[in-house]
Amino acid sequence: MIQANNIHKYYGNLHVLKGVDLEIKKGEVVSIVGASGAGKTTLLQILGTLVSPSKKEDFTLEIDTKDINSLNENDLAKFRNNHLGFIFQFHQLLPEFTALENVCIPAFIKGISEKEAELKAKKLLDFLGLGKRLHHKPSELSGGEQQRVSVARALINDPLVVLADEPSGNLDSASAAQLHQLFFELRAAYGHTFIIVTHNEELAAMADRKITMTDGKVSK
Repeated sequence: MIQANNIHKYYGNLHVLKGVDLEIKKGEVVSIVGASGAGKTTLLQILGTLVSPSKKEDFTLEIDTKDINSLNENDLAKFRNNHLGFIFQFHQLLPEFTALENVCIPAFIKGISEKEAELKAKKLLDFLGLGKRLHHKPSELSGGEQQRVSVARALINDPLVVLADEPSGNLDSASAAQLHQLFFELRAAYGHTFIIVTHNEELAAMADRKITMTDGKVSK
C-alpha cells in the first residue's frame, strides 16, 4: 500500500528525518512510536502528503502504486481528499456545524451529492454509536464523542489509508480504550490501513506492527 524510500526532511539546518525506508501493506494497523522529537509526526505528515520530503536526496514515495512526487499541487490535494483520512489529537471539528455536517464536509469537497453524503455519514455515525447525536454540535458532545465524529469524517470518502496522530492523547483512559478498539473494528469491517503515531503503549502493542523511531531514523 505504501512504499517509502530514502525519506529526508530538513527544516533549515535541522535534519529531522534521515533516510527513512518504510513499507506498509494493505489492511495493516501500524503504530509509530519513539521519544518526542524523533520525527514521528513529520513522517506521518509526509506519508499523508501534508508535507513534502526534502529533495536534497533522491527519494520515492508511492501510495497504492501512485507516485506522489509526480503529482502537481491540485492533483495532490485531490488525491489526499479522495484517498487519505486524517485523525488528530484534537478533533479539529468546526464548532458551528453539527456532527453530521462535520462528517459530510470532505464528501462535499469530493463532489458527492448532499443526499448521498448525508446517507453515508449517518451510516458511519450509527456504526460509531452516535446515531442519536447527529444534530449535536461539538460543544454538546463529550471528548470521546467528538473524536468518534472525527473518525467518521476521516472515513467518509472510503480512504485507502487512515493516518492518526496521537488520536487518544486528549481522551480519558476509558474513552481512549474504546477508540483503540474501534480502529480494529473498522479495519475488520471496512479493510482500512491504519498508521498511528502514539505514545500510548497499550495502543502501540495492539498494532500488527510497531515501528520505533530514534533520532530521525527507523530503529532496526
